[in-house]
Amino acid sequence: MLEHNTFGMNVKAAQFIEFESEQEAVSILADGVDAPILVIGGGSNLLFVDDFEGTVLHSRIMGFEVVEEDDEALLLRVGSGVNWDDLVAYTVERGWQGLENLSVIPGEVGASAVQNVGAYGVEAGDLIERVEALALDDASKRCFSKQECCYSYRSSLFKKELKGKYIITFVTFRLRKKPQFSLSYGNLSDVVTRMGGPSVGNIRRAVKEIRASKLPDTKELGSAGSFFMNPVVSARKARALAELYPQMPQYPVADGRVKLSAAWLIDRCGWKERRVGRVGVYKHQPLVVVNYGGASGREVYDFSLEVCRSVEQMFGVELVREVNIIG
Repeated sequence: MLEHNTFGMNVKAAQFIEFESEQEAVSILADGVDAPILVIGGGSNLLFVDDFEGTVLHSRIMGFEVVEEDDEALLLRVGSGVNWDDLVAYTVERGWQGLENLSVIPGEVGASAVQNVGAYGVEAGDLIERVEALALDDASKRCFSKQECCYSYRSSLFKKELKGKYIITFVTFRLRKKPQFSLSYGNLSDVVTRMGGPSVGNIRRAVKEIRASKLPDTKELGSAGSFFMNPVVSARKARALAELYPQMPQYPVADGRVKLSAAWLIDRCGWKERRVGRVGVYKHQPLVVVNYGGASGREVYDFSLEVCRSVEQMFGVELVREVNIIG
C-alpha cells in the first residue's frame, strides 16, 4: 500500500482490487470480497498503523459529463476515480466557477464527497448536487441528494451512519457561469488582488501559491495535509477562552457555537517545528504532522496523542483527527 497513502507507510493489504466502471464494481461485489473492506481514494487522508487484513477497493472510474446546463449554471458528473485537482483544473480552464478555492487539495473525487474537503471558505459539499454509490453488501445502486448527504464541517452521511457501507461511483457538481467569488478567508483577497483581481484563474493561482508556502510536498515529506480539524466549542466556552486569551482566533458558526483555530492552539502549546524521532509538526503549518522518513504509523499516532493531550491540558479543548486511522 506504499503507493496508496501519502504518509508513506510501507504497509500491506491482504487484497487490493481496482475497478474502472460501475458495472465492474457491481460484478466484483456480486462475486464477493473478503471482509473487512476498506474503500480508498488517493490515500491522502489515511494513517495506516498496521497492515490491513482485508480487501482494499479503489475506484478508477474516470470521465467528465455535463448532464444539465442553462445560462446560469451547469451540472458536471464526474467519475469517483478522477484526481481532485484535475477536476478543479478542468473547471477553471472552462471558466466554470465554484471549485477554484479548493485547488491543490490531494485526493480523488469520490473521497471528496465522503470527507467534504474544504479550504479558503469553500467546501465540496457547497457544490455537490448528488452522489451515486453502490452498497457493499448487495451491490445495489443508490443516488443520494445533496440534502441526504448531510454535509457539515469535514463530515457527511458517509463518515457517520453509512461509514464503510458504500462505494461512491460518480459525483455531480453544480457549477456557476456567473461568478460569486469567495475571497474573505485569510490573505486570499490580497494575493488575488496582486495577481490582477478576481477570476477563477487568479484565485486558483493564488491558492496554489499560498498552499505551497504552508504545506509540504508529500513526495518529499510524508503527510496527510491537515491532521486535525478545527474544534468547535460552545459559545460559553469560547467566551471563557477569550477572557484568558484575547488574541485567540474565533469564528462563529451557524448553530451558535464557535470554531477555534487548531493551528493556533497547537502553536501555543509549543508544537510548531517540534520533532520526536522520525515524526514532527511541519515548520510552516502546525496542523500538519509529517513523517521525516521511516516512521511507522504507530509513531505518528502516538505523536498525535501527545499533541491532543497538551491542547486538552492547556485549553480544555478536545482536538479531533481529520485523518482516518486504519488498523
